[in-house]
Amino acid sequence: MESRNAGFYVADTRVSLDSIVYAFLDGQSPESILEDFETLSLEQVYGAIAYYLANQAAVDAYLSAQQRRVEVMRRSAKPLDPSLRARLLKAREQLRVGSE
Repeated sequence: MESRNAGFYVADTRVSLDSIVYAFLDGQSPESILEDFETLSLEQVYGAIAYYLANQAAVDAYLSAQQRRVEVMRRSAKPLDPSLRARLLKAREQLRVGSE
């Protein structure tokens, strides 16, 4: 693991420890977590889980702090312009229909 930008990441990747820990806590196996993060090796996934288990109290405190920070940002964010929201929803629907 490496610490950068006030977060923890799998060394030399852009994959956050948060992502792996939340998947692990959600009951996903290391192999299924690997399917979500194709840039990682199985060894890196197991390493992230081992890091979490060895430092569980500190990582849980970090995750709680991250959740509080996100909630503060969410509350202080300006609402999305209704016309932009409508265009985004329309584009999402077009992508969904086009991929079927």
